[in-house]
Amino acid sequence: MANRIADAARELQSERDAQSTLDHVVKLSIELIPHAEHAGISLLHRRQRLDTPAATSPVVADVERLQYELGEGPCLEAIFDAPIVHSDHVGNDERWPVWGPKATADTGVRSMLCLRMFTHEQNVGALNLYATTPGAFTETDVEHGELLAAHSAVAVASAQQVENLQLAVDGRSVIGQAQGILMERFNIDAEHAFQVLARVSSHSNTKLRDVAAELIATRKTPGT
Repeated sequence: MANRIADAARELQSERDAQSTLDHVVKLSIELIPHAEHAGISLLHRRQRLDTPAATSPVVADVERLQYELGEGPCLEAIFDAPIVHSDHVGNDERWPVWGPKATADTGVRSMLCLRMFTHEQNVGALNLYATTPGAFTETDVEHGELLAAHSAVAVASAQQVENLQLAVDGRSVIGQAQGILMERFNIDAEHAFQVLARVSSHSNTKLRDVAAELIATRKTPGT
């Protein structure tokens, strides 16, 4: 199994973007953890907002959304409190008196294994595994899940970093093009052109890149 997880890590590194990496992680989770019926990822944004960008079934999205709304559940604990959270029957688990019974009643989920996805620099979120059978996950499942979560965290964080760098490069290019239009139209230098864009961005509460993109698309002077 260790060799298969190592192969899976290499597969994840070859994905083209963050979303395809996330989708691949949940697919691998079902393949590599035999007792997992469903899998999902709770992704942490700016250390506070959570969403579920990848899931193997609608059940996952329902269970995780309910946790975000109620502010309790194993996914949240795995991200913020303990790196591994395991429950043999969430409906009877005293740790989540509101969420647990409702999750089981609504979706039939009973067993859950949630594993924090983190690197040395970043808490990415949690890999969440589900089963409708009580006591489904074994100690071996926990060990293999922990390995998969560790490799997945590195792959997802790397893909996110590449995407962020690309967005930054693209943003600078768009802003530069908009500056050039303003410089030619009003015979001003680059600094003053940037100030025009920044002022419109501030007054309209619109991202600078979006102001620049609109100017390029419409050729209309910002603010007019």
